[in-house]
Amino acid sequence: MSYELAPRKAMLMFCLFIMVFIASGCSSQMVKEPVMPEQLVNMPAPTKSVEAAIPAYIIHAGDELEIKFFYNANLNETVKVRPDGRISLQLVHDVLAAGLTTEELVKVLTTKYSSHLKAPEISVIIKSFDSRRIFVDGMVKNPGMIVMGGYMNLLQAIASAGGLNDGALASQVLVIRRNGLKQPFIITVDVEKIRSGEDASQNIILEPYDIIYVPKSRIAQVNTWVDLYLRKNIPFNFSAGFYRSFD
Repeated sequence: MSYELAPRKAMLMFCLFIMVFIASGCSSQMVKEPVMPEQLVNMPAPTKSVEAAIPAYIIHAGDELEIKFFYNANLNETVKVRPDGRISLQLVHDVLAAGLTTEELVKVLTTKYSSHLKAPEISVIIKSFDSRRIFVDGMVKNPGMIVMGGYMNLLQAIASAGGLNDGALASQVLVIRRNGLKQPFIITVDVEKIRSGEDASQNIILEPYDIIYVPKSRIAQVNTWVDLYLRKNIPFNFSAGFYRSFD
């Protein structure tokens, strides 16, 4: 009897070996190579969402800047950005500063001073702000200019203007922004969705010289209306620092 079972047992063992071999071959193709420690070093760091959500400050006319040279202290200066958006510095004379971030201005100054200094190391510090103003108009209780004490979002600006009047079209609030350009662009915001929590992302962080307009009725031709509004109805002069020249 044992002699009769031996061939069958051998056959079963052979089949089992083949199945294990095939299975191991398939699994080796499915398993991914492990990430080695040296590969982790070059992996990008996670995005810091809070920092990314806060825009870099844009220099405007009236801001006071401290320009510091690490190896040439005799060139250190504290200057105020003129109404034309420029600052006057030793050796390089007039430099356009309005419309730039401090980091962008450092790059501009480094390039300009490279012809006078060997490997200049420069820093730009904003000592005081003179242009952190926005304007809220339309169907609000107290329209007018608001001085920004710090970062301000849309709902905070409307609240600072006394809130919305009865009959305000909260679903089509306009934020008119220059952003360093001669032609403004318009952001249409639905304040009702912000208040209800349906879309809190529309509660945007405002920038200096933003204009918030709360209409009473829907504006059909937004671009045409904004052009007429900026030219005829702004009750104070935003021209100083409102946009920069690319001459």
